[in-house]
Amino acid sequence: MKLIKSDASPFVRKTLVTLHETGLLEQTELVSVTTSPLNSDPTVLATNPIGKIPALVRDDGPALYDSRVICRYLDAKAGAGLYPESRLWETLTLEATGDGIMDSAVSMTYEARFRGPELVFEDWVEAQWAKVSRALDALEERWMSHLAGPLDMGQISVACALGYLDLRHDARGWRNGRPALAAWHEAFEQRASMKATAPV
Repeated sequence: MKLIKSDASPFVRKTLVTLHETGLLEQTELVSVTTSPLNSDPTVLATNPIGKIPALVRDDGPALYDSRVICRYLDAKAGAGLYPESRLWETLTLEATGDGIMDSAVSMTYEARFRGPELVFEDWVEAQWAKVSRALDALEERWMSHLAGPLDMGQISVACALGYLDLRHDARGWRNGRPALAAWHEAFEQRASMKATAPV
């Protein structure tokens, strides 16, 4: 297999953590590209017509794209149990929550990076942060028992989302008022898969 990736993407990190946790990393070639919403790398376009990363090139079928699709495939291939049937809907919902945080946080980053300071739409940026903040509050108030349970894809998604907030939006102080979530993330970051994929 071949994973098309860009190093700072939280969606790529989620996929890399999954490769580590499923034991499939050694079977996967990692191909780093430089790509953006305004200028998709040709390698990316050859595997994903949407132009987004990550994308997974397989020997036994067409390329897969979207981190949720790729992670579900890797889990099924390895039989790792990251989507446990006994709590499947909770796991998928938690994964969607983590991915939603990533979506909004990446959008905030792109707004500042590609529009220039004089064109940044501050109300839109704050609306994106409001989504992140509501999701973080929901995690703190309703999801801590699931986060504390056996490893699943929901936990991986949330952990990578929080790591991206640290990387790009640390000044927002997401930990404030969320001590349980902050403590969980600190512990989860000690996993070998998280240490190996930490953005630099």
